[in-house]
Amino acid sequence: MSDFHFKNGNKIIKRDLKVLWHPCTQMKDHEKIPLIPIKSGKGVFIKDFDDNNYIDAISSWWVNLFGHSNQYINKKIKQQIDSLEHVLLAGFTHMPAIELSERLIKKSPKEIKKCFFTDNGSSSIDAAMKMSFHFWKNQGYKKKSKFIALSNSYHGETLGSLSVSNIDLYKKTYEKLMKQTIIVDSPDCYNKNTSHSDEKHTSLMFDKMLSSIEKNHKNVCAVIIEPLVQCAGYMRMYHPVYLKLLREACDKYKIHLITDEIAVGFGRTGTMFAYQQSNITPDIICLSKGITGGYMTLSTILTTDEIYNAFYDEYTKLNAFLHSHSYTANPIACAAANASLDIFENSNIIQKNKSTSRYIYNKIKKFWNHPNIGDVRQHGMISAIEMVKDKSKKIPYDWKERRGIRCYEYGLKNGVLLRPLGNVIYFMPPYIINRKQIDKVIEVISGAINIATK
Repeated sequence: MSDFHFKNGNKIIKRDLKVLWHPCTQMKDHEKIPLIPIKSGKGVFIKDFDDNNYIDAISSWWVNLFGHSNQYINKKIKQQIDSLEHVLLAGFTHMPAIELSERLIKKSPKEIKKCFFTDNGSSSIDAAMKMSFHFWKNQGYKKKSKFIALSNSYHGETLGSLSVSNIDLYKKTYEKLMKQTIIVDSPDCYNKNTSHSDEKHTSLMFDKMLSSIEKNHKNVCAVIIEPLVQCAGYMRMYHPVYLKLLREACDKYKIHLITDEIAVGFGRTGTMFAYQQSNITPDIICLSKGITGGYMTLSTILTTDEIYNAFYDEYTKLNAFLHSHSYTANPIACAAANASLDIFENSNIIQKNKSTSRYIYNKIKKFWNHPNIGDVRQHGMISAIEMVKDKSKKIPYDWKERRGIRCYEYGLKNGVLLRPLGNVIYFMPPYIINRKQIDKVIEVISGAINIATK
């Protein structure tokens, strides 16, 4: 991007590079690829200091639901700041946390009765793992200490959440620090037999999970899974039947089912929560990212009375779940989350998303005809287009060629924030995006593909 210059942003970039170490970044890249200093955001747009606008086609890492600087969420946050900014949740409580818990539980299956707050997605996974292990320990199952997860899965960057992830790019360096996890082949449909439906392929792939559960169930606390979409795992997708079969197996063999709804919850897959498409009840549900509409970090664990009651005892028995974070259930974050739920309830968001997602798919399905596109897939408001070297054999481009970076650069030059995962371009916009803006994003994706596959 040597031809991508800023007039007003250069001083900010220089100040940044002197002091900041950015996440998920090889900092040496910024010798050639400039940082983008952002001054403001409004709706689907973010604006840099040279007044260039970019459509945020990835919801700023999948968190923004209703646009930047949403007027309603802003108002509710300002109201909360004027009354209470924070108080510890140990021995104290406050209305934003109570109301949010009540509302999340009301949106969950009847068996879900309790809400436990954590700070962010990764910490909710760690707490869920501890909760499951500690439950079985309190119940006298002392051998249960392992977890089962899927290949190509991603659950976070803390050591616990990374232990149950399976993407070498993030995990391999730190393997010696981690807990060993039982990994089962993912049911994603990318490499399915072309004669099979998604449902049949996913059902057949479940045999591998069932075999692992049958073999290891006496030592396993829980299976942890991203429902329907493995987001950081290149947006690979599978059929809801898998969760139904998994729920039945977990019930039979006394294993918890933990659903990681961090990226796929709050309407991303077409329903409020992805697991709902299988008509199941998980034992533990992890929520974060979009929970506050993209404003602040917050996460929760939803669970059953059965799990809660296993910790309910005299203090001297030392059975309590003593996991905690300083900013647990921060009132301002809870106010943002409650405002976000207001918008869902008052604006018929899920139904509107169905119309939007159909429009997006009708636009992106044309990429099936491109000679270097191996797959076009969608679950609700998550769409993905996979670039390949050989379409007939689905041979991928060498990751070292970094073709996704070419798409990223092209997108920025043309007013769209894309951040491909390897060779996969995905489109996960704020729900307020309109059809004209969608058309613009698709046009830019088309140009990005042509540049990246040359």
